[in-house]
Amino acid sequence: MTTLTGESLIGSQTLLGEGNEFTATAPARSETLIGTFRNLNLAQASQAVEKAAAAFQPYSQLHPHKRADFLAAIADQIEAIGDPLLERASAESGLPMARLTGERGRTCGQLRLFANLVREGSWVDARINPALPDRQPLPRPDIRRMLVPLGPVVIFGASNFPLAFSVAGGDTASALAAGCSVVVKAHPAHPGTSELVGRAIQAAATQTGMPEGTCSLVHSDNEVAQAIVAHPAIKAVGFTGSRAGGLALLRVAQARPEPIPVYAEMSSVNPTVILAGAMQERGTAIAEGLAASVTMGVGQFCTNPGIVFVLQTGKLPDFLGTLGAKIRDSVPATMLTPGIRDNYSRGIGTLTHLPDVTLLAQSETNARSIQTEGRPAILTTTGNAFQHNPALSHEVFGPSSLVVVCANETELAACLQTMEGQLTATIFATDSDLTNSSHNWVALLQEKAGRLLFGGYPTGVEVCEAMTHGGPFPATSDSRTTSVGTAAIERFVRPISYQSFPDALLPLALQQANPLGILRTVNGVKV
Repeated sequence: MTTLTGESLIGSQTLLGEGNEFTATAPARSETLIGTFRNLNLAQASQAVEKAAAAFQPYSQLHPHKRADFLAAIADQIEAIGDPLLERASAESGLPMARLTGERGRTCGQLRLFANLVREGSWVDARINPALPDRQPLPRPDIRRMLVPLGPVVIFGASNFPLAFSVAGGDTASALAAGCSVVVKAHPAHPGTSELVGRAIQAAATQTGMPEGTCSLVHSDNEVAQAIVAHPAIKAVGFTGSRAGGLALLRVAQARPEPIPVYAEMSSVNPTVILAGAMQERGTAIAEGLAASVTMGVGQFCTNPGIVFVLQTGKLPDFLGTLGAKIRDSVPATMLTPGIRDNYSRGIGTLTHLPDVTLLAQSETNARSIQTEGRPAILTTTGNAFQHNPALSHEVFGPSSLVVVCANETELAACLQTMEGQLTATIFATDSDLTNSSHNWVALLQEKAGRLLFGGYPTGVEVCEAMTHGGPFPATSDSRTTSVGTAAIERFVRPISYQSFPDALLPLALQQANPLGILRTVNGVKV
């Protein structure tokens, strides 16, 4: 195992914290892992922010291809760590090596995807309206517009993706691609993994000659983390985690003399709707796929299908029977932390004690450790109960789902109307289901989610140009953005127009000769 120092990484330097000391725990074995870490105090954490502030201007002004080289180098350095990174991540999270191998591939893939985006360059949305000096009754000045980076940003690592949504994850990759300097707050559940990846970023920054302080990794408690958000040099926040945590950061950001955007992914139950025709044609197959989706990764995906709406039809007993059997045959597995496992167990306990809620099935294999393993479960309730008890729509983070049995389509539509914003919504339907219904199911679900699926399962999130991983509040704090895919870069930029500027003073993307060779819009025409 690569030696861990427990230090924070401030630009190219290391800094041992003067705050609380802590260690990482292996949830699968309930034992302390090698390595002692120290949180930074406020003064020390401020050093990271100040370095990020000093690095922002020179980093943002680099030729785009140099930023792209940096992103690609980070991916190379992460891969160069080899198995020790996966072994540490597995020990800290309880996730299997195969899952983490795929997650490392996703992490490096999205870094290279953003590198390619920056090299291609048209993401800056350059728009040019050349001067019209002879226009009557008034001449038009030369006006040129593009997107520019916001400034230093702070990123919070997520517990459920120790690589892909952590130190070098999508938030960091998109912020660095935009030209922002970054301070990453390591998640305390996987500090060793965070240090290894942080050192990979350090090495890549040195290799490619990045300005000092372009990216830093800090260990800190929540109080210091909130103080970083409040620091006047920070211009945006990226967060993936609980609703309580996201809202706490949002309050801090809004209370600043200069409020800043917080891009927080927080809470989603990802409703699945199964209409009568689909249930009749393939209810058993849907139940089998649903059980696999619910239990994938011990249910610790933000896109876990937590609520399933069905109609009271003749095929419903077969669907419930198959779903229940699959869940009973499933095997409990280690959850990310004892706290997450405890919250999951409490959530299931709360639901089972509510009126009109029935525990349909639970894994028949008892969890080996009350501290670590989540036991898959399926519960049922009625559409009427769902409409009148908001607690039934709350997220239970883990391998479970609530099946809501609706008397008819009108009741089903009413249930959907009561729901909050979601990351995803899924519909299983036949052509007849859609053409013969008095409800526009697609339009209804579109109001509630950032990604709609037809006849699939939401737990796979493709990293690509067309992906939206976001949604109306409280799924995220800003439904206009995504945290996955190349459009994520738009979170960390703002538009600016240059009027009547000498060509030599313009950014390369707006200069008359188009030295970057990017696609631009000139007088409304893309050229």
